[in-house]
Amino acid sequence: MYAGDFVIKRGVNVSHWLSQTDIRGKERKRYVTEKDFIQIKALGFDHVRLPIDEEQFWTEEGKQNKKAFKLLDKAVKWALKHDLKIVIDLHVLRSHHFNDPSSRTLWDEKSAQLNFIGFWKDLSAKLSPYPNDMLAYEPMNEAVSDNPEDWNNLINWVISEIRKLEPERTIIMGSNNWQQTWTFPDLEVPENDKNIILSFHIYTPMPLTHWKAHWVSFSKYEGPVQYPGMILDTTDLAGYDEQTVNGISNYIKVYDKSVLRDEIMIAVKRAKALGLPLYCGEYGAYPTTSMEMRQAWYQDMIAIFNDNGIAWAHWNWKNDFPLVDAETEEPISKILDILLAD
Repeated sequence: MYAGDFVIKRGVNVSHWLSQTDIRGKERKRYVTEKDFIQIKALGFDHVRLPIDEEQFWTEEGKQNKKAFKLLDKAVKWALKHDLKIVIDLHVLRSHHFNDPSSRTLWDEKSAQLNFIGFWKDLSAKLSPYPNDMLAYEPMNEAVSDNPEDWNNLINWVISEIRKLEPERTIIMGSNNWQQTWTFPDLEVPENDKNIILSFHIYTPMPLTHWKAHWVSFSKYEGPVQYPGMILDTTDLAGYDEQTVNGISNYIKVYDKSVLRDEIMIAVKRAKALGLPLYCGEYGAYPTTSMEMRQAWYQDMIAIFNDNGIAWAHWNWKNDFPLVDAETEEPISKILDILLAD
């Protein structure tokens, strides 16, 4: 799987370090170190996706946080030192959070859009010396807009600005509405730009991959779930509040490998039509569900990825969807053996 010289196959998100976290100072320095990159490479991954947030890297006035940029530079150097490619993903903006509708002023505020462009000019100034075959940019994670043209206009604008600075840099381009595959037909992709990788995220079915996750609308549901097969029965919702029932009801159907494949093939067909590679930048299952069901789901996902030449990055390394134990940092072999099987 490649775009230009940037070749990747299987990776992992090194998240909750420079993104989606309040940790700073010494704790932030200890949370991810060179040791993590060494272990990621030793396990058999070939790249990392590194989420970063505006609030960690820039003040509200747009001034750069030198400490955060220093850690970013360290991360890139650790990746290259250990022969890992790296995707720099601008994950959360002050004007746009994928899980917070109240934060999405990006689409209506020209100043926020200009700030977004400015962030990538800053990042390019810092990262452009690194080789194109080792580092790629993902301008924004999981855009969410009611109007797909909002995202089309903004992503094509930022890509055009990056191209003025770095014509050959590989850019990861996701679709609207959390990078779900069903929005791929609406995505406007720059013509004649072969240094683009199209990206989707998949957590289908959510009642399995996010069972008891505190941030989902059905977080209170503690009843049974099943994969493969009928994810749950309506009778399992007896006694739950309206929010929980409404949040989970749309998912009540049969899920199996064929259902996952059909969802992913929407993106595969669009990528093939454009002659561009395809990347699943996020997928994973929350560790609350049984290991047996997670293993079955991962086996199906990896088979679909392999059958269609899709590169991927698991969400995530050692936080809420871990591949290593949070306490011991020992690899979770029952999952890794599936992900990394040749």
